[in-house]
Amino acid sequence: MTYDLRLTTYDLRIIGLTGGISTGKSTVAQFLATEYHLPVLDADIYAREAVQLGSPILDAIAQRYGTNILQADGTLNRQQLARIIFNDSTEKQWLERQIHPYVRDRFEQEISKLSVPTVVLVIPLLFEAEMTNLVTEIWVVFCSPQQQIDRLIQRDNLTVEQAQARINSQVPLSEKCDRADVVLDNSSTLEDLRQKVDLAIKKFKGEG
Repeated sequence: MTYDLRLTTYDLRIIGLTGGISTGKSTVAQFLATEYHLPVLDADIYAREAVQLGSPILDAIAQRYGTNILQADGTLNRQQLARIIFNDSTEKQWLERQIHPYVRDRFEQEISKLSVPTVVLVIPLLFEAEMTNLVTEIWVVFCSPQQQIDRLIQRDNLTVEQAQARINSQVPLSEKCDRADVVLDNSSTLEDLRQKVDLAIKKFKGEG
């Protein structure tokens, strides 16, 4: 089941929430869920489902990289996989070809069940995975380059080089902002970000 929501008459408002790694997507998603009571579907959750124990995709990963890519209990060693894909673009592309179709299918399944006016899809790789046709508007969260590096280092306990490699593996944040319907600057306080989210919600409801 593949469809382009931008090319159909569809009543459901689908916010595609994206941005750079560690720019604040999860914070905005939490605002939308808790303060605006919107259903939030998360690509990262589906990506984890795709490689769960016993899945065909996990089997394919183990066949490609060997059993060292698995932990003692047979689950995926994510740190080991990250070391591979963030240092080899060919391997990153191979992995994405395995996981992205699964994630798209899961989004489509869940969207088809909804009977609400608005839903949020959190898709960190919205542009990279070519999933823009799943949404009716695109929101990009950004911050300064230094803030992004600092937050990523703190969150994932990475070196500067490792953090920069992960940032460089994505479409440049400036390009994502250029393609967005809404740009949310998360360089300041949480209250400032909350106010910007509120304005964005009202704008697309025709209230602002």
